[in-house]
Amino acid sequence: MDTVRQLLIILIGSSLVSNVVLCQFMGLCPFLGVSKKIKTAAGMGMAVIFVITLASTVAGVIYKFILVRFGLEYLQTIVFILVIAALVQFVEMFLKKSIPSLYEALGVYLPLITTNCAVLGVALTNVQKEYGIVTGIVNGFATALGFTIAIVILAGLREKMEYNDIPESFKGMPMVLLTAGLMAIAFCGFSGLL
Repeated sequence: MDTVRQLLIILIGSSLVSNVVLCQFMGLCPFLGVSKKIKTAAGMGMAVIFVITLASTVAGVIYKFILVRFGLEYLQTIVFILVIAALVQFVEMFLKKSIPSLYEALGVYLPLITTNCAVLGVALTNVQKEYGIVTGIVNGFATALGFTIAIVILAGLREKMEYNDIPESFKGMPMVLLTAGLMAIAFCGFSGLL
């Protein structure tokens, strides 16, 4: 029961309380760039969930059974970047073949998942907090879920803001940044959950 409680705390904490985008400010490039339409934002969120969860799994296994075993922990960042790059290539090929419209909509932001600091940040956080493989997978999934929640909410707000009368100086990215800031303040309210 204690393990289930710990995993639930990690799930809530990583997705809402310390949201990767709104509290840790990682992954802002795709967050701001792909959040124009809900459909595109949801597609990016699903791709990030897949990549981060799988990257957490593979990075955890490689770290525990190869890097630690042979005393090569100092190579963790390079190895994690290679794992993430390979996974993003897999996702890119899958989307290009299966869902070409989403592949076109994501555009340059899909390959940017490779350099998304949130993906690498989760793998490194799992190592720093000494999470086991299962705990690391839950942390990775929860972090990606938090990213997806944030990007879909921002996309919904941006779609609604298109029809509002906004002062000229706030149109475009200034209003998006202001909205993201207000979302970050709102997400601070979740800190009382844990």
